[in-house]
Amino acid sequence: MATLFLLRHLKSNWNTQKRFAGWGNNPLSSEGIAQAKEISPKVASEKIDVIYSNALVRCLETVTRIFENIPDRFPVFSYIDGGKMEEWGTYEEHPGDVPIYVTEILNERYYGKLQGRPHEDLKKEVGEEQVQMWRRSYDQQPPGGESMKDTYERVMPFFNDHVMENLKGGKNVLIVASGNSLRSIVKHLENMPDEDTVNFELPFGAFVKYDFDGSKFTKLQ
Repeated sequence: MATLFLLRHLKSNWNTQKRFAGWGNNPLSSEGIAQAKEISPKVASEKIDVIYSNALVRCLETVTRIFENIPDRFPVFSYIDGGKMEEWGTYEEHPGDVPIYVTEILNERYYGKLQGRPHEDLKKEVGEEQVQMWRRSYDQQPPGGESMKDTYERVMPFFNDHVMENLKGGKNVLIVASGNSLRSIVKHLENMPDEDTVNFELPFGAFVKYDFDGSKFTKLQ
């Protein structure tokens, strides 16, 4: 038996301003920073063997802020997508170090030309229905960006190759990521029909737990 934990990043500045974030690299808001104190005890109470984070600062800061409230545990970010950050970022591990494996494959859905734009401005330009379609539909791409389906097809090979390998080896895994990358994983875990993803969302700071018995996942919280 192994356990998979999913954690959506805490609220960022652009989330507070209701702007399309996507791969726009904005930090946590004061609300998000405050929320870390509520999430930290939940993370600290679980046995977690492997942590993956996406490469966006709001997710990396979520990890950092949470571990600020967990005594004697210190996150160290290891990049696994190649390049000098992976090659030169190796280190000698010391007691208290918590390795966090960072990959942009788990990044948020790419919103293309919408990134940084306020939702309300776009509603005035193209109508509320079109904005909602860009935000929540499964297979419609925003201008120059990814659909939810594209995000699913980006995320799931990594999940199957890396996360499943750890779970099958009996390791408990935490994934810290963004709304649509996590929606993709939940869609897979719960066999969610495409059309049901429209109404499904994990709130900021959601901490979800699934048991894995070697063949199927069972949601616990």
